[in-house]
Amino acid sequence: MDSGQITQIRSFNRTLTRRLGVLSESFLGMGRPLSEARLLFEIGRHGAELRALRARLSLDSGYLSRLLRSLEGQGLIRLQRAEADSRVRVATLTRKGLREFDELDLRSEQFAASVLVPLGPAQRDRLVAAMAEVERFMRAAAVTVEAADPAGGEARACLRAYFEELQARFDGGFDPERSVSADPGELMPPRGQFLVARLDGEAIGCGAFKAIGRGVGEIKRMWVAPAARGLGVAKRLLDALQAHAAEAGMDVLRLDTHRALKEAQALYLRNGYREIARYNDNPYAHHWFEKTGLRKGARRGRAGKGAPPG
Repeated sequence: MDSGQITQIRSFNRTLTRRLGVLSESFLGMGRPLSEARLLFEIGRHGAELRALRARLSLDSGYLSRLLRSLEGQGLIRLQRAEADSRVRVATLTRKGLREFDELDLRSEQFAASVLVPLGPAQRDRLVAAMAEVERFMRAAAVTVEAADPAGGEARACLRAYFEELQARFDGGFDPERSVSADPGELMPPRGQFLVARLDGEAIGCGAFKAIGRGVGEIKRMWVAPAARGLGVAKRLLDALQAHAAEAGMDVLRLDTHRALKEAQALYLRNGYREIARYNDNPYAHHWFEKTGLRKGARRGRAGKGAPPG
């Protein structure tokens, strides 16, 4: 890791926290710390489930409970069971909380304007563009990729969205029953692996592979939610699938794709796959790809991790 990059990130963090007043016990002069103000903002006008707040703000249950009790004690929020599911707890703003929310929203707008006012037009444009870029990369850095149950709720939700997109994009639609099989049993170790990418606790993508021969696997069900595209999630999923496949003893990965999925074709070509002749009878496939030497690449990667920094 580049020490200069680490130093720059730490410097940026100090500047940002100082400018935002994170260390103050009265964020934006509201008489409460940033943690409580942010929680009020996230609950918002329409309320929020506690489990969603935990995931969105990356808070452990104990700390979130303390913050909620504090806001409840101040008469700003109300905690109750969800009507549709009594197991789910929901936080909503009281009338006093709504007034506080409106004031917080106003002061946040005023603070943002105070950052821009001292700058010239060109500086403002550069600052806003830089902030958008930083936000995008910070979101990308927060993505996790982990093994998941291919028959679980997250997997089913991802696959449903994936199939709906293929139905819309393919001329003639898409029926998974006509495609090459990728049943849950095929996508579990030792025969395969199913991965889910998450951001802020929400599944935003998936990918899998299954064994189709001795030392040969096939990539299936690669999908990233439209809102998460551009964050490098597909590359992360592909790298992780290759690593898992190599650990499972596979040295070759193959895949097929539809002619409409130009971005998928570009992804595979960028990452060392080459186009090959047809190897299956998938009626939705127009291009077939293959990558070899996975186990050798995995060994190089492990050796690189143990090497001293250059």
